[in-house]
Amino acid sequence: MSLIAAKDLSVAYGGGTVLQGVDLTITPGEIVTLVGPNGSGKSTLVRALVGSVPLSRGRVTRKPGLRLGYVPQKLAIDPTLPMTVTRFLNLPHRSDAATQAAALAQAGATSLADRQMSDLSGGQFQRALLARALLNRPELLILDEPTQGLDQPGSAAFYRLIEDIRTSLGCAVLMVSHELHVVMSASDRVICLNGHVCCEGHPEVVAQAAEYRALFGSGTQGALALYRHEHSHSHDHPHGHEHSHSHEHTH
Repeated sequence: MSLIAAKDLSVAYGGGTVLQGVDLTITPGEIVTLVGPNGSGKSTLVRALVGSVPLSRGRVTRKPGLRLGYVPQKLAIDPTLPMTVTRFLNLPHRSDAATQAAALAQAGATSLADRQMSDLSGGQFQRALLARALLNRPELLILDEPTQGLDQPGSAAFYRLIEDIRTSLGCAVLMVSHELHVVMSASDRVICLNGHVCCEGHPEVVAQAAEYRALFGSGTQGALALYRHEHSHSHDHPHGHEHSHSHEHTH
């Protein structure tokens, strides 16, 4: 049984179509990474799945009672507003201390409980957002570009953390990545979006590339895999010739 499924999902803004004819299914326990160029509709698809944007066509179905955790791409907090991480976790609904402690521990944020949100680094802020998303022990964890603004070691550490959370909670993960060349090694599927689903499948692991190991640091190659994002891939046609996608991305 799927946790969440989109069928023929289309979204239009201001007379323009952002997403068209998207089919997507996420099943229990799998990690799905969503990639695509800027403006490809990745964040719009995530918001459509969580129900915060209206559909112009199609439908989204969810498992009854689905527990969903969502880490948004950006969250602005007034820096003049005194708010500790613990107080942030109580918005909009209070949770008990044991639940908060467990979520903070899973997010690697136990030491941040009494810190002011405005004083956190980018990586610490992301862990606070993650802890909040883990409060209800989600069956599906959705993260929209969670490593944006982090350096490569910070990104690698966050990817490893998400893998650990998937293992410990048994939850499925849908993560939007702005780093087209980097996906988690644990990804079961990579979905490429460019207004529609261009292609999807297992990420291609390129573990031996020395230049990438140098880029990501010697300790991260086990946590990261590289997805060779080739849109010049060919499809065999019945008439004996091949057709190549014309929309290629350069990195």
